[in-house]
Amino acid sequence: MIGISDIEAAAGLIAGHVVRTPTVPSPGLTELLGVPVSAKLELLQRTGSFKARGATAKLLSLSDAQRAAGVVAVSGGNHGIALAMTAAALDVKATVVMPRSAPARAVEIARNAGASVRLTDDMDSAFSLVTRLRDEGLTLVHPFDDPVVIAGQGTVGLEFAEDAGELTDVLVSVGGGGLVAGVAVALRARRPDVRIWGVETEGAEAMSRALAAGGPVPVTLSSIVTTLSAPSVSRLTYEHVSALVGEVLVVPDREAVRGVLDLAEHAKVWTEPAAGCLLPAARRVRERVGEGARLGLVVCGGNATTSDMLRWTADFGLH
Repeated sequence: MIGISDIEAAAGLIAGHVVRTPTVPSPGLTELLGVPVSAKLELLQRTGSFKARGATAKLLSLSDAQRAAGVVAVSGGNHGIALAMTAAALDVKATVVMPRSAPARAVEIARNAGASVRLTDDMDSAFSLVTRLRDEGLTLVHPFDDPVVIAGQGTVGLEFAEDAGELTDVLVSVGGGGLVAGVAVALRARRPDVRIWGVETEGAEAMSRALAAGGPVPVTLSSIVTTLSAPSVSRLTYEHVSALVGEVLVVPDREAVRGVLDLAEHAKVWTEPAAGCLLPAARRVRERVGEGARLGLVVCGGNATTSDMLRWTADFGLH
């Protein structure tokens, strides 16, 4: 498992390459939930999500030979964007493998950044293809099964611990588990009394299924939230979450989309369902903890288009 020193080293490595995003109290969410709420606005990264941190840490840690070989990543959207843009900034050739269900905007951004984008039928075949490309000589930048990437994502928690006011509970979205693992390490070191909650969507329940099974297991993916849709977590992320995170909550896709609308209306931020799922989960945490709760939300990304949101709200009958 990584430690706080790994995250501190990653923070020094990526300084100047990523945005130190603001942590702000949210009067609107405080009124909505009835307890103080602070938000860490990772959607303000230049790549639109926290993924820039791990991708940057990994690329900067590579040897000259590894960079020269070119890098490859598998992604449901945000990791691909981050790798493509970071690789372009560092003059490294990048290949991104995505399922056809990935947001069209993510594919477009990665291609415009200069990456070679390969599309597959589903996430399982995307992982298979990226494994083959790695075996053929490309340098893998895994979205979550890498201690350097996890340490990079953990800088979110390091900043949150430094910048937030009093917190009792922090909620973090979970896909493959890299973000929640890194944030949990940072918070356990800097704010050991804070409870940490992971949040998944139904049909993308790789971590909660792993916790129930006692280790990573393959899951069938059906969630619309492709940016949280890992076919399984890794042993590395599972071990961090099982040791450091109190519970992983699961919310329906419809409620995640409703959360995006509520965040836009009450917090004045434009997010994606991977972040929107935090709001219904926060209501559940508030009910369990009571009026003494002081909630922190890691708003992980905002790479949803208006057409995405119009389609989702129509599909779920939301207004």
